[in-house]
Amino acid sequence: MPSLEATFRHQEILEMLRRDGRLQVRQLAEHFGVSTVTIRTDLEYLEQQSLLRRTRGGAVPAETKRFELPLEETRQVHAREKESIGGYAAGLVRDGETIILDVGSTTTELAKALSPSLRNVVVITSGLNIALLLESHPGITVIVTGGTLRPLQHSLVNPYGSLLLREINADKVFLGCNGVHPDKGFTNTNLQEAEIKRAMMEAARETIVLADHSKIMQVAAARIGPLGAADLLITDSKAKKEDLEALRNKGLEVAVARRI
Repeated sequence: MPSLEATFRHQEILEMLRRDGRLQVRQLAEHFGVSTVTIRTDLEYLEQQSLLRRTRGGAVPAETKRFELPLEETRQVHAREKESIGGYAAGLVRDGETIILDVGSTTTELAKALSPSLRNVVVITSGLNIALLLESHPGITVIVTGGTLRPLQHSLVNPYGSLLLREINADKVFLGCNGVHPDKGFTNTNLQEAEIKRAMMEAARETIVLADHSKIMQVAAARIGPLGAADLLITDSKAKKEDLEALRNKGLEVAVARRI
């Protein structure tokens, strides 16, 4: 497992690659203030994860599994902020409700924060790690959506990932995403997961999106839905006030979770 410092570097390298399309080792070494040996080690690791392809003196995007880090690594990025958002969101779950939990590092924090005193709650999730996390909770019944496994995120997607969701009428869905933008709405890096997220929104009476400050004003490749498709966005206190104001001006209700 890479160090926290390396994980932050990996995340930024992938963001730079998505923006610029091609990167050079010397350019990255200067940007991060580290040696070219360190950058080559970073690129080798990311290539092993199928997140990019090495070239002479640099890197270009990979053809598959583009721009994603394993869940175990993304949980380390903005970890305190995700914990705060998850704790805030967990406080919105009530006894007797049926809720849908999307896959992701922030929804995992929500699952961890669910009160042990909750009773008669049904949790439907596409995240295998979330299902395992909640299996010992005495007041929660866990239902897994089924489908095809995506190993990096431990998530279940199509084919067959949305069949069960068509039969569900949930009270709330707690959804993750990679981008929140006033005009482009909610977006996600992975096309398959975006399909499941849309099915989750259709299956729930209320949609609550969880997104830390790094996702605000970002636009990813796959569209999930417009801002009007969500009832509430929960983010953290590092989000810029002017960005949140732009979202509120579009009619989106925004809650800011303070650090625990």
